[in-house]
Amino acid sequence: MAAQQMPPPAESAPLPEAATPAFSPLYQQIKGLILQSLEAGEWKPGEAIPSEMELAARFRVSQGTVRKAIDELAAENLVVRRQGKGTFVATHAEHHVRYRFLKLMPDSGDRDAEGPASRTILECKRVRASAEIARGLQLRTGDAVMQVRRILAFGGVATILEDFWLPGNTFKGLTAEQMANFQGPTYALFELEFGVRMVRAEEKIRAVMPDEQQAQLLQLPPHMPLLSVERLSYTYNDVPMELRRGLYRTDTHHYRNDLS
Repeated sequence: MAAQQMPPPAESAPLPEAATPAFSPLYQQIKGLILQSLEAGEWKPGEAIPSEMELAARFRVSQGTVRKAIDELAAENLVVRRQGKGTFVATHAEHHVRYRFLKLMPDSGDRDAEGPASRTILECKRVRASAEIARGLQLRTGDAVMQVRRILAFGGVATILEDFWLPGNTFKGLTAEQMANFQGPTYALFELEFGVRMVRAEEKIRAVMPDEQQAQLLQLPPHMPLLSVERLSYTYNDVPMELRRGLYRTDTHHYRNDLS
Protein backbone atom coordinates (compact mmCIF):
# COMPACT_ATOMS: atom_id res chain seq x y z
CA MET A 1 0.00 0.00 0.00
CA ALA A 2 1.41 3.28 -1.01
CA ALA A 3 2.30 5.54 1.85
CA GLN A 4 -0.17 8.33 2.29
CA GLN A 5 1.39 11.66 1.36
CA MET A 6 1.22 14.12 4.25
CA PRO A 7 0.10 17.67 3.46
CA PRO A 8 2.81 20.28 3.69
CA PRO A 9 2.92 22.04 7.03
CA ALA A 10 0.92 25.25 7.14
CA GLU A 11 2.99 28.41 7.15
CA SER A 12 3.22 29.47 10.74
CA ALA A 13 2.06 32.95 11.64
CA PRO A 14 4.83 35.32 12.74
CA LEU A 15 5.36 35.36 16.47
CA PRO A 16 4.38 38.60 18.19
CA GLU A 17 7.25 40.80 19.30
CA ALA A 18 8.20 40.28 22.88
CA ALA A 19 6.52 42.84 25.05
CA THR A 20 8.85 45.17 26.94
CA PRO A 21 8.24 44.83 30.67
CA ALA A 22 6.93 48.06 32.20
CA PHE A 23 8.44 47.17 35.56
CA SER A 24 10.81 49.63 37.24
CA PRO A 25 12.38 49.40 40.70
CA LEU A 26 10.17 50.70 43.48
CA TYR A 27 12.54 53.54 44.38
CA GLN A 28 12.39 54.73 40.75
CA GLN A 29 8.61 54.80 40.97
CA ILE A 30 8.82 56.87 44.16
CA LYS A 31 11.32 59.17 42.48
CA GLY A 32 8.81 59.67 39.67
CA LEU A 33 6.06 60.55 42.15
CA ILE A 34 8.30 63.09 43.88
CA LEU A 35 9.16 64.57 40.49
CA GLN A 36 5.46 64.93 39.75
CA SER A 37 5.05 66.95 42.94
CA LEU A 38 8.05 69.12 42.06
CA GLU A 39 6.70 69.75 38.57
CA ALA A 40 3.24 70.60 39.96
CA GLY A 41 4.84 73.17 42.30
CA GLU A 42 3.78 71.42 45.51
CA TRP A 43 7.18 72.41 46.93
CA LYS A 44 8.75 75.61 45.60
CA PRO A 45 12.47 76.14 44.89
CA GLY A 46 14.26 76.68 48.19
CA GLU A 47 11.47 75.08 50.26
CA ALA A 48 11.87 71.94 52.34
CA ILE A 49 10.20 68.77 51.11
CA PRO A 50 8.61 66.39 53.64
CA SER A 51 10.94 64.17 55.65
CA GLU A 52 11.84 60.68 54.51
CA MET A 53 9.56 59.29 57.21
CA GLU A 54 6.63 61.43 56.05
CA LEU A 55 7.17 60.49 52.41
CA ALA A 56 7.45 56.82 53.35
CA ALA A 57 4.07 57.04 55.07
CA ARG A 58 2.58 58.98 52.18
CA PHE A 59 3.67 56.45 49.56
CA ARG A 60 3.38 53.40 51.85
CA VAL A 61 6.94 52.25 51.28
CA SER A 62 9.99 51.84 53.48
CA GLN A 63 12.11 54.80 54.52
CA GLY A 64 15.07 53.17 52.76
CA THR A 65 13.19 53.19 49.46
CA VAL A 66 12.46 56.90 49.85
CA ARG A 67 16.09 57.59 50.77
CA LYS A 68 17.31 55.88 47.61
CA ALA A 69 14.90 57.95 45.49
CA ILE A 70 16.05 61.17 47.14
CA ASP A 71 19.70 60.17 46.70
CA GLU A 72 19.14 60.10 42.93
CA LEU A 73 17.28 63.42 42.96
CA ALA A 74 20.17 64.97 44.91
CA ALA A 75 22.74 63.55 42.48
CA GLU A 76 20.79 65.21 39.66
CA ASN A 77 20.81 68.58 41.50
CA LEU A 78 17.03 68.58 41.85
CA VAL A 79 17.09 68.61 45.66
CA VAL A 80 19.74 69.55 48.21
CA ARG A 81 20.36 67.75 51.50
CA ARG A 82 21.32 69.94 54.47
CA GLN A 83 22.75 68.19 57.48
CA GLY A 84 20.41 68.47 60.44
CA LYS A 85 17.88 70.55 58.51
CA GLY A 86 16.34 68.28 55.91
CA THR A 87 16.05 68.14 52.13
CA PHE A 88 15.21 71.22 50.07
CA VAL A 89 14.16 71.87 46.49
CA ALA A 90 17.27 73.07 44.67
CA THR A 91 17.25 76.66 43.48
CA HIS A 92 19.47 78.73 41.20
CA ALA A 93 19.41 81.47 43.85
CA GLU A 94 21.90 79.53 45.99
CA HIS A 95 25.42 80.89 45.67
CA HIS A 96 27.14 77.55 45.07
CA VAL A 97 24.91 76.71 42.08
CA ARG A 98 24.24 80.14 40.60
CA TYR A 99 26.91 79.56 37.92
CA ARG A 100 26.00 75.93 37.32
CA PHE A 101 25.20 76.56 33.64
CA LEU A 102 27.77 79.32 33.06
CA LYS A 103 31.14 77.67 32.46
CA LEU A 104 33.09 80.78 31.47
CA MET A 105 35.84 81.38 34.02
CA PRO A 106 38.31 84.27 34.38
CA ASP A 107 41.87 83.26 33.61
CA SER A 108 42.73 84.14 37.22
CA GLY A 109 40.43 81.29 38.26
CA ASP A 110 38.78 83.45 40.94
CA ARG A 111 35.18 84.04 39.93
CA ASP A 112 34.23 85.50 43.32
CA ALA A 113 36.93 88.17 43.00
CA GLU A 114 35.61 89.02 39.55
CA GLY A 115 32.15 89.59 40.97
CA PRO A 116 28.76 89.03 39.34
CA ALA A 117 28.17 90.03 35.76
CA SER A 118 26.45 93.32 35.01
CA ARG A 119 23.59 92.95 32.53
CA THR A 120 22.55 95.23 29.73
CA ILE A 121 19.22 94.20 28.20
CA LEU A 122 19.20 95.28 24.57
CA GLU A 123 15.92 93.69 23.60
CA CYS A 124 13.01 91.83 25.19
CA LYS A 125 10.02 91.35 22.95
CA ARG A 126 7.28 88.92 22.00
CA VAL A 127 7.74 87.46 18.51
CA ARG A 128 6.59 84.52 16.39
CA ALA A 129 8.83 81.46 16.53
CA SER A 130 10.75 80.58 13.39
CA ALA A 131 10.76 76.95 12.33
CA GLU A 132 14.22 76.46 13.88
CA ILE A 133 13.32 78.04 17.23
CA ALA A 134 9.99 76.20 17.35
CA ARG A 135 11.72 72.87 16.71
CA GLY A 136 14.15 73.43 19.58
CA LEU A 137 11.41 74.42 22.03
CA GLN A 138 8.97 71.78 20.77
CA LEU A 139 6.48 74.43 19.67
CA ARG A 140 4.70 75.05 16.39
CA THR A 141 6.16 77.45 13.85
CA GLY A 142 4.59 80.83 14.48
CA ASP A 143 3.84 80.21 18.16
CA ALA A 144 4.61 83.12 20.47
CA VAL A 145 8.05 83.24 22.08
CA MET A 146 9.86 85.84 24.17
CA GLN A 147 13.08 86.92 22.48
CA VAL A 148 15.81 88.48 24.61
CA ARG A 149 19.18 89.96 23.65
CA ARG A 150 21.61 91.07 26.32
CA ILE A 151 25.27 91.74 27.08
CA LEU A 152 27.03 90.40 30.18
CA ALA A 153 30.04 92.39 31.34
CA PHE A 154 32.66 91.36 33.89
CA GLY A 155 34.75 94.09 35.45
CA GLY A 156 33.16 96.59 33.09
CA VAL A 157 34.27 94.63 30.00
CA ALA A 158 31.55 93.32 27.65
CA THR A 159 32.28 89.59 27.61
CA ILE A 160 29.16 87.70 26.49
CA LEU A 161 26.52 88.55 23.90
CA GLU A 162 23.44 86.38 24.32
CA ASP A 163 20.22 85.82 22.41
CA PHE A 164 17.62 83.54 23.92
CA TRP A 165 14.08 82.44 23.29
CA LEU A 166 11.44 81.32 25.81
CA PRO A 167 7.93 79.87 25.30
CA GLY A 168 5.64 82.89 25.08
CA ASN A 169 2.73 81.48 27.07
CA THR A 170 4.90 80.36 29.97
CA PHE A 171 6.87 83.62 30.14
CA LYS A 172 4.05 86.00 29.30
CA GLY A 173 4.69 89.42 30.83
CA LEU A 174 8.49 89.17 30.97
CA THR A 175 10.00 92.65 30.49
CA ALA A 176 13.45 94.14 29.94
CA GLU A 177 13.06 96.22 33.10
CA GLN A 178 12.22 93.13 35.13
CA MET A 179 15.32 91.34 33.88
CA ALA A 180 17.61 94.33 34.37
CA ASN A 181 16.45 95.05 37.93
CA PHE A 182 16.50 91.51 39.28
CA GLN A 183 19.38 91.17 41.74
CA GLY A 184 20.27 87.56 41.12
CA PRO A 185 20.74 84.91 38.43
CA THR A 186 18.26 85.01 35.56
CA TYR A 187 17.28 81.40 36.21
CA ALA A 188 16.35 82.41 39.77
CA LEU A 189 14.06 85.06 38.27
CA PHE A 190 12.42 82.39 36.13
CA GLU A 191 11.81 80.31 39.27
CA LEU A 192 10.42 83.16 41.34
CA GLU A 193 8.26 84.95 38.79
CA PHE A 194 7.26 82.21 36.36
CA GLY A 195 7.54 78.98 38.35
CA VAL A 196 10.03 77.47 35.90
CA ARG A 197 13.17 75.74 37.15
CA MET A 198 15.87 74.79 34.68
CA VAL A 199 17.14 71.39 35.79
CA ARG A 200 19.52 70.42 32.99
CA ALA A 201 20.93 71.68 29.72
CA GLU A 202 22.64 70.51 26.55
CA GLU A 203 25.28 72.62 24.84
CA LYS A 204 26.95 72.79 21.45
CA ILE A 205 30.25 74.66 21.25
CA ARG A 206 32.21 75.90 18.26
CA ALA A 207 34.62 78.68 17.31
CA VAL A 208 33.16 81.42 15.09
CA MET A 209 33.97 84.83 13.71
CA PRO A 210 31.58 87.62 14.77
CA ASP A 211 29.68 89.65 12.24
CA GLU A 212 30.08 93.43 12.21
CA GLN A 213 27.21 94.12 14.61
CA GLN A 214 28.28 91.42 17.08
CA ALA A 215 31.86 92.70 17.12
CA GLN A 216 30.60 96.24 17.69
CA LEU A 217 28.38 95.21 20.61
CA LEU A 218 31.29 93.39 22.27
CA GLN A 219 33.69 96.23 21.36
CA LEU A 220 36.02 93.86 19.52
CA PRO A 221 37.93 93.95 16.25
CA PRO A 222 35.93 91.98 13.64
CA HIS A 223 38.75 89.48 13.08
CA MET A 224 38.79 88.28 16.71
CA PRO A 225 37.37 84.72 17.04
CA LEU A 226 34.69 84.00 19.63
CA LEU A 227 33.33 80.91 21.32
CA SER A 228 29.78 80.15 20.23
CA VAL A 229 27.75 78.28 22.87
CA GLU A 230 24.24 77.10 21.98
CA ARG A 231 22.30 75.83 24.97
CA LEU A 232 18.94 74.11 25.23
CA SER A 233 17.70 74.15 28.83
CA TYR A 234 15.02 71.86 30.23
CA THR A 235 12.67 71.88 33.19
CA TYR A 236 11.24 68.73 34.79
CA ASN A 237 10.36 65.76 32.59
CA ASP A 238 12.67 66.99 29.81
CA VAL A 239 10.42 69.85 28.72
CA PRO A 240 12.56 72.44 26.82
CA MET A 241 12.10 75.95 28.22
CA GLU A 242 14.94 77.99 26.77
CA LEU A 243 17.04 78.09 23.63
CA ARG A 244 20.08 80.29 24.19
CA ARG A 245 22.89 81.31 21.83
CA GLY A 246 25.88 83.06 23.33
CA LEU A 247 29.07 84.52 21.92
CA TYR A 248 31.89 84.44 24.49
CA ARG A 249 35.16 86.36 24.23
CA THR A 250 38.06 84.30 25.53
CA ASP A 251 40.97 86.74 25.61
CA THR A 252 40.64 87.06 29.40
CA HIS A 253 38.34 84.07 30.11
CA HIS A 254 38.21 80.38 29.29
CA TYR A 255 35.48 77.74 29.12
CA ARG A 256 35.87 75.21 31.90
CA ASN A 257 33.93 72.00 32.39
CA ASP A 258 34.53 69.40 35.07
CA LEU A 259 34.23 65.85 33.76
CA SER A 260 33.62 62.82 35.92
